Amino acid sequence: MAAACADTVGVEEEFLLVDPASRRTVMRAAAVLGRVRDSGTTKFHAELAGTQVEAATGPCTEMTALGEALGHARAALTSAAAEEGLELLSRGTPPKVSTHPVVAPGARFHQVLDAYAGVVEDYEASGCHVHVGVPDRDAGVAVMNHVRPWLPTLLALSANSPDRGYASWRMVLQSRFPGSGAPPLLRDAADYDAHVARMVACGTLVDTAQTFWLVRLGSKVPTVEFRVADAAAEVNDAVLQAALSRALVHTAWQDVRAGKEPPAVRDDVLAAAVWTASRYGIDGAAVDPWRECRVPATALLDDLLETVAAALKARGELELVHGLVAGRV
Repeated sequence: MAAACADTVGVEEEFLLVDPASRRTVMRAAAVLGRVRDSGTTKFHAELAGTQVEAATGPCTEMTALGEALGHARAALTSAAAEEGLELLSRGTPPKVSTHPVVAPGARFHQVLDAYAGVVEDYEASGCHVHVGVPDRDAGVAVMNHVRPWLPTLLALSANSPDRGYASWRMVLQSRFPGSGAPPLLRDAADYDAHVARMVACGTLVDTAQTFWLVRLGSKVPTVEFRVADAAAEVNDAVLQAALSRALVHTAWQDVRAGKEPPAVRDDVLAAAVWTASRYGIDGAAVDPWRECRVPATALLDDLLETVAAALKARGELELVHGLVAGRV
């Protein structure tokens, strides 16, 4: 496996379209997307829900450039939504529950609806997905194995869908899908592909492009894709997720190359940590996957920052990240 890792990072942001008066979501994604144009660095997409739109940046090496790309994309979508009399909302779930099915037109979207029925009829959950470059798919799987214990902390830090007593109701909705949560430990890319193929054969995944894991391999280029974070309220929150995710990948890759084994954490404890992060967010309790007990979420955040400090410092991002964290906690 090649040595270079975690040079590039890109972000996909999902947004909801809401009526400003009623605060309910509106099935107008196609109209809004018709008013924006892809640029050389950013592309706009439809989502499963016709009430959602997505903006995806190209790969960036600097957080300043990434923040600018995210800001321009949000501005374009905000303007397009306003021209349709709508508001663009960056939140994990809508303020009011949908009163109608939301699946957008399209053969694959309706294949998903046929597979999961009521789970997706009203599924409006927006995330902030971070892609970090890796040398190849085998390297990506090795990195995934090492970053698994930190997924709950990334979720807690991002929580932006308060509802029914949960800091991240989006994660509760997402947990209804088969195989959701942290991925299992996998040997290599072949093992990854075999696992996904088995789930397709079992009928719990529509095709091999689909998994519900909170971190997975990118489908088109060699990346590790973090899918754990709620939609970011502000651009800086997305930049924070991107910086931490890239630093985690860099740190994990160093551990892989040094011959270190992945952290020995139990799958059931890790699942408990994901649930606890969704319930309480960054201001409450968390589950320490190593010690298998409750601790303050901020204590695990401190541990995360210490773990990735060298990677952040090497890129000149340590002060940036500490400033962005201070704005969240």
